[in-house]
Parts: sequence; structure tokens; C-alpha cells
Amino acid sequence: MVNLELYRVFYTVAKCGSLTRAAQELFISQPAVSQSVKQLETQLGVTLFNRTHRGMELSAAGGKLIFGRVEEALRLLDDAENSITELQTTATGTIRIGATDSIFYHIIADKIALYHQKYPSVRFELISSTSPYTVSRLKEGKCDVAFINLPMEDDDVKFYGTITHLTDVFVAGERFSELRGVPIPIKKLQDIPILMIEENTVARHTLAVFLENLGVELHPDIEVANWDLMKKLVSKGMGVGCIPREYCLNEFREGSLFELNVSPSLPARGVGIAMAKNVPTSFAMKEFLAMFYER
Repeated sequence: MVNLELYRVFYTVAKCGSLTRAAQELFISQPAVSQSVKQLETQLGVTLFNRTHRGMELSAAGGKLIFGRVEEALRLLDDAENSITELQTTATGTIRIGATDSIFYHIIADKIALYHQKYPSVRFELISSTSPYTVSRLKEGKCDVAFINLPMEDDDVKFYGTITHLTDVFVAGERFSELRGVPIPIKKLQDIPILMIEENTVARHTLAVFLENLGVELHPDIEVANWDLMKKLVSKGMGVGCIPREYCLNEFREGSLFELNVSPSLPARGVGIAMAKNVPTSFAMKEFLAMFYER
């Protein structure tokens, strides 16, 4: 097995031309330097130095043959260590983010813009899809961090907690203005056209579990792939939609949508961060994630 420290001692002695100066540069004793040189000579089966009154000179049949390659190998190792250090202390490279369109728009976009102002050399690759698919991309090594709708469980990834909460509510447009401010038992929604997000989503699964526990069945008249389309269709009178309140704030202010007073209220859920297990976190990534936990 290659003992790198023996080669480092050899290189230092050759460069300094003296056991004493090499010991000083390596911060070890002169006998330790001498012993390391002898050990490497024994291991290689050649004499590496000629001991002269001027100091230590590389032997033609040993030291001179390997000095250049040892120097190059040590330089490559130093470069590798420097690259790791730079990765841990400098924001460079690319951050690949997976999330839904709505999480990108409502939660991540502003943070990306602020981060870019601070670290303009870092590139972003944005991968938009549902939370389950995003987690699968994470496990395949095709994205570095996933911002996902919770709750979600997966033993193959590491979850880093909730960064914000979402409250699902039922909303309607002007066509259903008679429902504004009226207490509505959730079961009565069975008699109203309903729009829901598509089935392969955390939001839809959470709603289904909640309704099942109440003994209520809501069958959507329309299923949509994203919240923006749902808001558009609901505002046009296509039915009542179930959507996170936090994603409708602009529409509430504008008056194109209003929130129904449905009881019982739907449970709050969250948006969290997930990353692959056993993958080192770069300095750039640490700085980006810190933005979501600042108080």
C-alpha cells in the first residue's frame, strides 16, 4: 500500500537538499525524516539519495527517476484538497432545485433572486414537477434539493423540516356569490361542482384522507394539473375549487375569488426541504438553504 507521507517526506528532502531543513519544514524531528527516507528506500528496493558533504542529493538510479512523478502526484493531491476546501467555503457551481410550479412561484423565486444578487456566479437549474416525482429525481441524483409538499415519507431521503405552512380552503368566483359568508357544512359541497388538483399529488392525498375520516365523498367535476389553472377556471364560474389560501391572496384582494366558510376547516400542511442521504452539502447549498430558515 502506498504511504503518501513517506513520499511527501522524500519530496521535501529532495527540495530542501537537507534532512535538517526538511525536518524544519515538515515540523518533525530529523531522525523521523531520516527514518522515513530509509523506510521508503527499503520499500522500493533502491537508494533514493546520495549522502554527501553538501547534503542530500537525488541518486541517478532511484531518486531522480521518481522525483518528477512524485512532485506531480503531490500537486494533484493538493489540487484535490484545495477543490474540496473551495467547495466548502466558496459559493460556486450549479444548484439543481426540484419543486412544483406553485412552490417555485410563491416560495422559492424571491429567494433565488436575492441569492443571485449575493452569489452571481452560482447557476440554478429548476426542475418543475409534482412532489412525489421530484423526490424520485432526488433519489436518482438528478436534482440536489427538493422543496416538497408535506406530509411525505421516504426512508431514502433526508427531510429538513417545514419552511412554511399551507392552509387548504374552498374558494369560489362571482357565479357562486350567494355562498359568500354563509356557513357551509363540508358535506354540502357534494351538491356543488368541485375542482380538485390531480390525484398524484400530496395535496389531493391529504384532502382524500381528511374527507374519508369524515365519511364525506367529493368527486371532482374537473381535475387540474396546477393551481393557476384552477384559479382561472374557478374565477370563470366553473365550480368551487380547493386550493391553498396562501396561493390566492392576490385574487382575494382583487375580488375575483372569495373563501367559503366551510366547516370543519381543512387541516394545515406544510412545505419542506428534502435532500439525498450521504451526499456532502456544498457551501453554496448551505448558504441557499439558510435563507429559508432565517428569522
